[in-house]
Amino acid sequence: MSDSSSRDSRFNALKTALEQRVLVLDGAAGTFIQNYKLTEEDFRGDCFKDWQKELRGNNDLLQLTRPDIIRDMHRAYLEAGADIIETNTFSSTTIAQADYAMEDIARDMNFEGAKLARAAADEVATQEKPRFVAGAIGPTNRAASLSPDVNDPGARNVDFDELKTAYREQIDALAEGGVDLFLLETITDTVNAKAAIFALEESNAETGANLPLIISVMIPDQSGRTLSGQTPEAFWTSVRHANPLAIGVNCSLGPDLMRPYVDELSRIADTYVSAYPNAGLPNTMGDYDETPESMSVHISEWLESGLLNIIGGCCGTTPAHIAAFAKAATGVMPRKPAQPNIALALSGLEPMRLAG
Repeated sequence: MSDSSSRDSRFNALKTALEQRVLVLDGAAGTFIQNYKLTEEDFRGDCFKDWQKELRGNNDLLQLTRPDIIRDMHRAYLEAGADIIETNTFSSTTIAQADYAMEDIARDMNFEGAKLARAAADEVATQEKPRFVAGAIGPTNRAASLSPDVNDPGARNVDFDELKTAYREQIDALAEGGVDLFLLETITDTVNAKAAIFALEESNAETGANLPLIISVMIPDQSGRTLSGQTPEAFWTSVRHANPLAIGVNCSLGPDLMRPYVDELSRIADTYVSAYPNAGLPNTMGDYDETPESMSVHISEWLESGLLNIIGGCCGTTPAHIAAFAKAATGVMPRKPAQPNIALALSGLEPMRLAG
């Protein structure tokens, strides 16, 4: 089977699965990796033992220096019941990797990260339970609409074109490595997200791949707004032109504080809805206290209320959390997306017109 035929087959399987059940996304990569208590030497490996900067903490580098750990992570989440696993590429852009002077390595991180996830998913996939790989695209560590200098509100350390170029390299490498879809996640700045969307549309136009996209925003606190100032509804209005497979919320908040924003997107979105909360807020030691059992109480209520199509975990969640979520999702009917005309009316973009 050709690459394009195989990709089309997996996309059809993904669409079928979303129509039939709630899909389970994996959990935190950073939390899993931290359990290994890796040293600087682990991150450097043989290839980068003489690198000029400290590399400890650059988790995306591990697909090159400790691929065994990344394979173990994917396998653990798949065995826990994840339908979709993310590539370990949250920071694999030239912009984010500039902190380590590894801009030229970013493409390899994405390609190898995609290959590792693809192999892991294919090992356990069956016709009855296919597994899918999402190419993880993070927000970068720079924002196009926020100033890095409190004394100069007009200052910027990145622009749209720089972001678009970095995202395009990442997207192309992830696609070449074999991902089934892209997950643009933990969005803090809508301009950054639009640059990634533009890069994906440009890539689709040139390659014809047309891989689906999930967009997931971060609401950092109970203000109910992104860091760049938008409510979930305003954010959805800003990105719905991308025709994503799903829109969702992730990171920052635990399930109790995240619920209103999941509910808001579920009410207005004419596409699938995803959510993957943190295991609560960090405690004074920086750890996360929500257990699989305590989180499942909230997740079960979300599912029974018909809010979701995809559920997973972010910071602090483990394979045990994902196993609990998979159990909670078993037999639950997935949310039905809002009809486009009703979704537009609820968003305030046009008046609702009712028959009669």
